Amino acid sequence: MQSPRRARRTGRLVAAAAVVVLCAAAPLSPPTAAAADGGPPWTAAPSGGGGDGDGRPYFYLEGVAGTVFEDRLALTNPGSKAATVRLRGKGNEGSGSWIALATAEVKIPPRTRAEVPFTVTVPPGAAPGEHPGAIAASDGGRTTDVPVHLRVSGPTLAALTVEDVTVREQGDGAVIRYALVNRGNTVLTPRLAVRAEGLFGGEILRRAPRTLPERLAPGERVERTEPWPGAPALDAVDVHLTATATGGARSDATATASFVPWTTVTGTGLLVLGAGGVAVWRVARRRRPPPPTDTAPTRPDRPLAQAGATP
Repeated sequence: MQSPRRARRTGRLVAAAAVVVLCAAAPLSPPTAAAADGGPPWTAAPSGGGGDGDGRPYFYLEGVAGTVFEDRLALTNPGSKAATVRLRGKGNEGSGSWIALATAEVKIPPRTRAEVPFTVTVPPGAAPGEHPGAIAASDGGRTTDVPVHLRVSGPTLAALTVEDVTVREQGDGAVIRYALVNRGNTVLTPRLAVRAEGLFGGEILRRAPRTLPERLAPGERVERTEPWPGAPALDAVDVHLTATATGGARSDATATASFVPWTTVTGTGLLVLGAGGVAVWRVARRRRPPPPTDTAPTRPDRPLAQAGATP
C-alpha cells in the first residue's frame, strides 16, 4: 500500500494531468512574427511568462528539507502545426530526480498554450544550500532547458579546492592544467589568480584574480587549462594557483616544471662530445710510443775467407 503522503502526491499528479488537457484547449492569438519567419515552433517557460520574456525567466524554490513544491511549466505553440514535446527533469546530485512532471509528453495544437504541473520533492536529509536543476523540453530536434533554482534552507558552506595542477610545454609557450571542485553546499562562481617564480626567485608571471565563466554546483568538478604564451625557454619554475569564491572559499595549489630546449641541448651536446672525442684522440696520438724500426741484426766484421784458403 502507498503511504498517505505518497498517495496525496499521486493524487495531485493525476489531477494535474487533467489540467494539462484543459489548458491545451485555450487558443492563443494568431501566429507570432517569429513563428511566421521560421522561428522556434514552440517555447517553454515558467507559467506566467508565456515564453515572451515578461514573466519569470526561471523557477525559484526555497524551503526546508522535506518540502514538496508545486509549480507549472508553460509550453506555447504559436505555429500553424501541432507540436509534440517530451519533458524530463535533469540536474546534479539527484536534484533532477526530485522533479516529477504530471506528464512526460504533451501534444500542443497550433496557436495553443499548455500548462504542465510538476512537483519538486526535497528529501528530508537533503543538505542545506543550492541544488540547481532544470526541466528539459524536447521535440526530437531541439531541446530547451528551463532552469529550476532550488535552495534548501539551513547553514551554507562555501568550500572550493584547486587540484591536479600540471605545467607542460606547448608550442612557443606552455599550458597550465588544473581542476576546480566545489566541496561545499552552495553554488560557486570561482575566481583565479596565477603567478610563477623562476629558479632564482624572480617573478616571471602574474595574472590578477579574474572571474571564470563556470558556475559550480555542489560536488561538481571541472577541468580547465590556462595558456601561458611566452613561457621561459630554459628555467625551473614554481607555478602558484589561487582559487577563491564568495563566502570565504579559498584554495592554493603549486606545481613545479622545468623548461629545457632539448633540441638545442641535444645538438650542442653532440658538438661538445664530438670536439671532446677529437681532442682525446689527438692527445692519445701524441703519447703513443713510436713503432720499432724493422732492421736486420748486424754481424761483427771479419775478413772473408778466400776460396780454398786454409784458416
